[in-house]
Amino acid sequence: QTGRLALFLLGLRATCPRPEPHRALVTRLKYSLEKDWTGSRQYGHPLTSYYQYGLGVLALCVHHKRVREEVIRRLLEAQRHGRLGHSGTAVDTEAVVALAFTCLQRRRLVGAQLADELQVATEGMSRNMAEAQGPDGIIGNIYSTPWALQVFLATGVCQTEPAHGRAMAALLENLDAFGTAATMAQVLPVLHGHSYLDISSMHCREEPDTLTPLDMEPPPEVPGNKTVRLVVECSQPWCFELRLYDRPVSVPAAASLLDVLRAAASQEPQHFTFDTQDTAQGPFLTQVLGLEARQQKRNYWQLLRAPSTPLQAGVADYRPNDGETLILRLSEY
Repeated sequence: QTGRLALFLLGLRATCPRPEPHRALVTRLKYSLEKDWTGSRQYGHPLTSYYQYGLGVLALCVHHKRVREEVIRRLLEAQRHGRLGHSGTAVDTEAVVALAFTCLQRRRLVGAQLADELQVATEGMSRNMAEAQGPDGIIGNIYSTPWALQVFLATGVCQTEPAHGRAMAALLENLDAFGTAATMAQVLPVLHGHSYLDISSMHCREEPDTLTPLDMEPPPEVPGNKTVRLVVECSQPWCFELRLYDRPVSVPAAASLLDVLRAAASQEPQHFTFDTQDTAQGPFLTQVLGLEARQQKRNYWQLLRAPSTPLQAGVADYRPNDGETLILRLSEY
């Protein structure tokens, strides 16, 4: 719950609450960070993930709470040794950690020597994000792009970093991808030229209460059906064969990849199984055909459009076209 609690506290701070209700939650987050790492000594990384761990440090900093130097150095060491994630999550994680490091420097919550080390690390992560930008302007994937833009904004390089303008243009072309509360929360600050760090310096007395309910209309139904070819591959050396599953799956025309997986499991329960884990960004694929993606084994389920194009959306958001081939590949990072 580290990441979920951190996101809640970030949102709570942005609503300008009275100080009393969230003091206990801040203490709980501090406890969660310690427990997250202490219980993971056998693996050498947090029980949750570096993404959630970085979010926790960021949320505490935004609430102007000090974090023990040892906790910060755990993140710094992970960044130095390239442990912040595989290609599908590295941008998100590095961005969250870079924001946390920038916040700690800006709020002067660390000593001068550690602040200099965090500055060097942040500059390195910012360069990594610029180098991860594709020809379409997207950094990592469409959902990690707002995180990268927040770093450019928070560190003040948005005027000099060419990747910023290209990423913003790509973001504006793909706004329809941000349909959940969590993804909207990532993109809205960027569209207004802000990052999560600006929450810490808000003057709440000057904030007008302009929030109004929004009636969301359900998306229109698309008539007919489509057929999607679903392929499961295991690229690990301990798998006896590369291709473990290859079947056409018939689903309604508006179906998402998650609907395709459910249809396959319903049609052939003896041949296809899968499992997901709920996250703030939506369901995350954790198991297919009994094979689990585990952080301690440094593997994950990669989502591809044949032959080798990574999907820019999650299982619940991506809607394949009729005749498309989708590959679920257990990969290592």
